[in-house]
Amino acid sequence: MDVDLLKSELTFKAVRSSGSGGQHVNKVASKVVLYFNLEKSTVFSEEEKNRLRAFLKNRLNKQGVLILYADESRSQFRNKTIVTQRFLELVEESLKPEKERKPTKISKAEKRKRLDNKRKHSEKKTSRKKPNID
Repeated sequence: MDVDLLKSELTFKAVRSSGSGGQHVNKVASKVVLYFNLEKSTVFSEEEKNRLRAFLKNRLNKQGVLILYADESRSQFRNKTIVTQRFLELVEESLKPEKERKPTKISKAEKRKRLDNKRKHSEKKTSRKKPNID
């Protein structure tokens, strides 16, 4: 994956941050919004795009655009760095190969132990019942 080419496909927009903060927040556009169009990307192969689509299915909009934002800092530059780093981590995480599951078997001793505990618990409960006088 070519990080520089990937960064060149990103679109940034600076907007006013929400929330409290008084006069500073009302006049400075420090919140940074990152847009990445997965469908138009040339960095990834079709297989990688499918993996990204599956991993980011709840984060992509209908046009296949990923929108991330950062407004933690009062600095626009720092927010841009934060959101870019977050994006790169997301992409890296989604392209990791999944570990293959190795099917395991429950041992006989474990089965026996579970059934013994189940039986003891059952006996404990039945011993608490009132005796049946008939």
